[in-house]
Amino acid sequence: MQPFASRNVFGEELEPCGRDPVTGFYRDGRCATGHDDTGIHTVCAEVTQAFLDYSLAQGNDLVTPMEAFGFPGLKPGDRWCVCAGRWVEAYRAGVAPGVYLRATHEETLAIIPLDVLQAHARDPAE
Repeated sequence: MQPFASRNVFGEELEPCGRDPVTGFYRDGRCATGHDDTGIHTVCAEVTQAFLDYSLAQGNDLVTPMEAFGFPGLKPGDRWCVCAGRWVEAYRAGVAPGVYLRATHEETLAIIPLDVLQAHARDPAE
């Protein structure tokens, strides 16, 4: 498993997304991606109850702990690297979670326009 270069949507170094719980396809706390990440887990999101409920309704249970995989289950306010495609689905359904742009991988831009991501930004103002 070899990740791509880790740049964020601004072309800068990809910042960490979350370590409690540890997120990322490579479980390194970052939304890095590579050829083996077919789900494109590149959007650093601050999950909400509405998003968690929506994801569960779509068949992706992010709430239930799975001890065998070291997954504690998510709760509102957790940061998690979500699939870009799932984020778009949630956006269209009106339940897209906030996004940390500096921790969102640049590969996301192939699926989600920057202006849409910026409208949901949780990064501190520059």
